[in-house]
Amino acid sequence: MLIGSVVVLVAIISSRIGSRLGLPSLLLFLGLGMALDLSLGIDFHDAKLGHALGFAALVLILAEGGLTTRWVEIKGSVPIASLFATVGMAVSVGVMTLFGVFVLGLDPWLAVLLGAVCSPTDSAAVFSVLRTVPLPARVRSALEAESGLNDAPTVLLVVEASRIASGGHSGGLGDLLLLVGLELTGGVVLGVILGWVGVKILRNVNLPSSALYSIAALVWAVMAYGLGVQLHLSGFAAVYVCAVVLGNGQLPHRIATRSFVEGIGWIAQIGLFIMLGLLAEPGRLTPQIVGLGVVSGLVLTLVARPLSVWVCAVWFRIPLRHQAFLSWAGLRGAVPIILATIPLSAGVPGAQRLFDIVLVFVVVFTVLQAPTLPFAARVLGVWDSGPTDVEVEAAPIERIKADLLQIRIPAGSRLPGVAVSELRLPKDSVVSLIIRDGVPFAPHGRTILRLDDEILIVTPSKSRRVAEERLRELGQGGRLAKWRRGLEPPEPGDVD
Repeated sequence: MLIGSVVVLVAIISSRIGSRLGLPSLLLFLGLGMALDLSLGIDFHDAKLGHALGFAALVLILAEGGLTTRWVEIKGSVPIASLFATVGMAVSVGVMTLFGVFVLGLDPWLAVLLGAVCSPTDSAAVFSVLRTVPLPARVRSALEAESGLNDAPTVLLVVEASRIASGGHSGGLGDLLLLVGLELTGGVVLGVILGWVGVKILRNVNLPSSALYSIAALVWAVMAYGLGVQLHLSGFAAVYVCAVVLGNGQLPHRIATRSFVEGIGWIAQIGLFIMLGLLAEPGRLTPQIVGLGVVSGLVLTLVARPLSVWVCAVWFRIPLRHQAFLSWAGLRGAVPIILATIPLSAGVPGAQRLFDIVLVFVVVFTVLQAPTLPFAARVLGVWDSGPTDVEVEAAPIERIKADLLQIRIPAGSRLPGVAVSELRLPKDSVVSLIIRDGVPFAPHGRTILRLDDEILIVTPSKSRRVAEERLRELGQGGRLAKWRRGLEPPEPGDVD
């Protein structure tokens, strides 16, 4: 317990260093694991246990990513993100397979594994880095949705390729693609159904503590993974889709839930990368392995990734400068290393060498790409420091079937300067209280909102969605935000 607590505290402190350097803290956690191996002599080389722990951590990371993703922000990018996660992945795997066979001289199925393991982007790396870089909503949401969706088809491909490479029966490429498609589709459907059921239950149950809503939402998403595996469907697709549905289902205490799952996500990332650092052996990283990792990364980053982005993006008329950023921002992290433990635990010949190559590739190119993303965004003209959205917290008021919304006006929002009468909330919603500089007071229609004001609004549950959407529109567009259907038009003189 003493060693574990000290290690976690050191990892938390190192995350601050990573944020200042523009690096995903995950790499520092990986280095911490290697340092523990070298300094304390911790002997951890159980590939099967590492594979199991890695999958468990990845489930929690995907659940956190889904629960903190806003559907309204990513829904427009779901089609292209789905192409990135399927067609784009196929293009990238194909390029890397050809490279592995004809340049590295690998066995064909081991070359397929090289491509499948290296191609997916990592949700933890993408979420931790991109959410600090101001980007257009379409670019950010495409990258975030892709990182959440591409794990599922890749895991299925790596598992089947590992089975065939270790001597299992091969039914041909067509059968493999059909199996992946069926399991992926089934996982998505299962995630939607379980997410919908979870929203219905959690919105109508009165739990004795707000913290229980957070735990219930996370555990419900994890249950989707377990049920998906039992039904021989894609558990990773099920957990991510279920978490997205839950996170956008207007559950009570949403901000508290988001804070809780982000903390669990950090714990999962810290434990995962320290474990992978222990599993890696620096002594095996010979100059030849380092060279192969760097060359493989160059082919993937400069050839396979841009080609896969172009094949998918050309149908959506995405500008070339956006395509260039999407290509450069395809960050890898824990996912490729976790996937490399699958052939390792299956005893695939050459799997240890593959694991070491992937480890080098991930470390080198994450160090290269992550710090340069702000510079790349500015050079390519995709830097977008738009207005800051407001966070709306909600708590249920059971007896009158209403919700209490709590909003704090953040820096960058366009709500400051708007009068209460200009909010134009639904008729049955009431601005009951404003807390300004710690002093609460009852507002009137001419009260002008200010930065850092906390606003309490009581709204019937049936009007909550409209009220939240209106508040977000005002936060983005100020008093001239568009008038949504179902709201009263402005009276003459209400708007300057």
